[in-house]
Amino acid sequence: MARLADLPEWEREHLLHLRDQAPRLEGRPWVGGPALSQRRVALISTAGLHRRDDRPFGGGATATEYRVIPADTPSASLVMGHISVNFDRSGFRQDPNLVFPLDRLNELAADGSIGSVADYHYSFMGAPFPPTQFEPKARELAGLLARDQVDAAILIPV
Repeated sequence: MARLADLPEWEREHLLHLRDQAPRLEGRPWVGGPALSQRRVALISTAGLHRRDDRPFGGGATATEYRVIPADTPSASLVMGHISVNFDRSGFRQDPNLVFPLDRLNELAADGSIGSVADYHYSFMGAPFPPTQFEPKARELAGLLARDQVDAAILIPV
């Protein structure tokens, strides 16, 4: 991972500007709820993942496109669809759980740390700016999560 101090000044300034434009969120939970050991948990990633037999993300993919990944999907059958030559896939190739920790989530459910694993998980292609572009898809995804009785999600920015 590149450190901010290692980037050219123009890129560092650009990234700091984007950071300053991001919405500020309060440091408290948005909602209450049961203990983690009673929660149903889903994964939501921006790694551009899809199953081998799914429609891949194309060159014209929008940053709000996502793929549904069923809970029984083996990690080895996931494909990372990022098309940028600058995107480092080496960690994902060594261990898909770095960007989509489905195996670790199943282990947490097995040992009682979480209540259960959702039936479906989601992977977006990238991240739009401004983040408000996600709102229509976020509402759609909220409905899918509610149908799956999910009450906690792990957001995995990649």
